[in-house]
Amino acid sequence: MGIKQNLRRAIRPYGKTAQAILRWKRFSFNDVPPIFGNSKPKSGSHLLLQILNGFTQIMPYRYVAADPIRTIEKNGRRKTTEEILDELKRAPNGVIGWGYVDATPENASFLTSSGRVNFFIYRDPRDMLISQVFFAADMHEEHGMHAYYKSLPDFAARLNAAITGIDKDGLKMVSVKQRYEGVFQWLEQKNVMCLRFEDLINNRDATLSSMLDEVERTGCKITTPREKALSILVDAIQPGKSHTFRSGKTGGWKEHFTEEHKKLFKDVAGDLLVRLGYEKDNDW
Repeated sequence: MGIKQNLRRAIRPYGKTAQAILRWKRFSFNDVPPIFGNSKPKSGSHLLLQILNGFTQIMPYRYVAADPIRTIEKNGRRKTTEEILDELKRAPNGVIGWGYVDATPENASFLTSSGRVNFFIYRDPRDMLISQVFFAADMHEEHGMHAYYKSLPDFAARLNAAITGIDKDGLKMVSVKQRYEGVFQWLEQKNVMCLRFEDLINNRDATLSSMLDEVERTGCKITTPREKALSILVDAIQPGKSHTFRSGKTGGWKEHFTEEHKKLFKDVAGDLLVRLGYEKDNDW
């Protein structure tokens, strides 16, 4: 990271806070509930991030944190439980946080405490896999799976690996079934609003309205009229502005899954799609 980029990152909070002071004509941002947007990678985190940025325009939040809180650092190191909890607790008042955080007892206890708002977004595992393969192979050369995916002959082989996972020669990636164990852990938590990526695309207004309801559940009244608030959140959704954007649609897996992929997925994942509500049975 260059000196200019470091400097921009260092002064960003002050600039964003100054903008919020001018917008809301206040110096205190302590009376809004803490919001944390959470996700598993390649499951709609940047769509959720855009919506969270919309919240700063309808309620007196200072800004959305520039960097996510990650369970695993970009260099592959897994953070300790204490490190992650410390990051969560250090979020300043009036700043909306986001990240990729597991539902450990410590994280869940803190994030679901009274007065907090939690959004967790998840996605059809089949679309998530397609997104992950394209991202790792074609869009992000620093991704841990980039070299391995590129060593495989074609997309079909890469998708096979994404479904089954891999654990050899120091390279480890869990299977699709294991990936979603963490999703179910959040789905079982109280005081967490779990959002389907598909609902934010195909049932957008009703889902956004439910998100506003979730904030008001804390007792905090959103003073921006509901119709205007919804319009602001809708306008905030601009998938093409995300650096990880590829298609932004649902059901894209149908264009890439062969019958062999379907069989492999069912063998590895079992009734995962049924448990998540994406299929009524395994005959898809």
